[in-house]
Amino acid sequence: MIEQKATNVTWHDGDITIDDRARLLGQRGATLWFTGLSGSGKSTVAVAVENALFQRGKLCYRLDGDNIRLGINKNLGFSAEDRTENIRRIGEIAKLFVDSGVIALSSFISPYRADRDKVRALHAESGFAFIEIFVDCSLAEAELRDPKGLYKKARAGEIKNFTGIDDPYEAPTAAEIHMHTDQMTLDEEVAVIIAYLEKQGFIV
Repeated sequence: MIEQKATNVTWHDGDITIDDRARLLGQRGATLWFTGLSGSGKSTVAVAVENALFQRGKLCYRLDGDNIRLGINKNLGFSAEDRTENIRRIGEIAKLFVDSGVIALSSFISPYRADRDKVRALHAESGFAFIEIFVDCSLAEAELRDPKGLYKKARAGEIKNFTGIDDPYEAPTAAEIHMHTDQMTLDEEVAVIIAYLEKQGFIV
């Protein structure tokens, strides 16, 4: 649990509710949390889903692991403690997007189940939707893809605490969407996610 250091602060509600914003936008806000190994295809499918939603006139915003680490989380490394804080901050940011009525596409390795569960709980406390998407890909296939050359560096000992090599990845046990991206096309992956959002009433 993160200590609340600031004192004499109180949450200030406005007059416009999440339901008001949903009616205005013609959609319901939600966090789509893409989790999986490096190279599993998280960012690729998130970009494709963003495009598909945009073509339907839906408002969404993509939060990507590297992009966030170049900005708000530039002071965090890859220790277990820093990974936890990285995900906590992203969870808070995603929650703000959901409150605004936007569909947040959060693409992060987020290797620790407890950290993802805390983000889920954070959303649940406010009645917000958290949709965990397990972008499942075998380690062997992820290493073959290795789009950034990170596995090669990790195997050579040039990168420490690399998920899947010398740091664990704890797979989801009850993800809302489970996709085997080493067995599916990108179009199939996007179709699964869009169908889920339609079925659950987030978009029409």
